[in-house]
Amino acid sequence: HQDGPVAETSQTFYDAVGGAATFRTIVSRFYELVSDDEVLRPLYPEEDLTAAEDRLRMFLEQYWGGPTTYGEERGHPRLRMRHHSFAIDSIARDRWIEAMRAALTEQDLPPDDDMELWRYLLGSAYAMQNIMDDAPPEGAIDVTPSN
Repeated sequence: HQDGPVAETSQTFYDAVGGAATFRTIVSRFYELVSDDEVLRPLYPEEDLTAAEDRLRMFLEQYWGGPTTYGEERGHPRLRMRHHSFAIDSIARDRWIEAMRAALTEQDLPPDDDMELWRYLLGSAYAMQNIMDDAPPEGAIDVTPSN
């Protein structure tokens, strides 16, 4: 017997898409593609991609409402700062996008969930680009700091 209204449990995006298993599958497949890519692979200085895979998986899990392991182990994400030492041009950005799109597509998420996750990942790929060698996409807002 319970007094009062039953509290609704709010499900996170992380839980709605399948939790750890889904994010592990997406990120694992992504890094399989990275390991064979002549543009992306040199961006990862470690011989073994396991640590990079763990970092991305933990980050995505935390961002989407899963375990907070990333923050506990690494602190604030500071994604642009953590990536600034890597030369990420439009070619590397687009290859990252292609590999991530392939990994995400293979997961076969419901269309709305796929689109929500994809929009975030696509925006992140553009945000990490630090060599501006192409024009912004049509309709993009210029957020370049003025000097």
